[in-house]
Amino acid sequence: MNIETVRDYCLSLPLVTEDFPFDDQTLAFRIMDRIFACMDMERPEWVTMKCNPDRALELREEYVEIEGAWHWNKKYWNQVNLYGHLDDELIRSLIRHSYREVVRKLKKAERLEHPEITDVC
Repeated sequence: MNIETVRDYCLSLPLVTEDFPFDDQTLAFRIMDRIFACMDMERPEWVTMKCNPDRALELREEYVEIEGAWHWNKKYWNQVNLYGHLDDELIRSLIRHSYREVVRKLKKAERLEHPEITDVC
């Protein structure tokens, strides 16, 4: 995968928006105003994604392309090297996991109001 296919995939998920909240080079993807993934346009090989803390550690041990995210809380955020040897389906599954981690933290009323966000596999 490359930065453009990651962007397209993120935007294909229900209710996802994108913006540049920090500067003009850091693109963030949000669900209900909460960031689930982020890309630095000057470092297109990396995408930062939210992750369950236990799963984050497992992924870092299993894949050299996955490490704690720089400038993010490393307990909950991984950065993934798109230019490594990870297959596209794994990257898509990590994006979906990140999305679900954020959806899981939404208020129940928000999830009920938008049932399509809980259908992401």
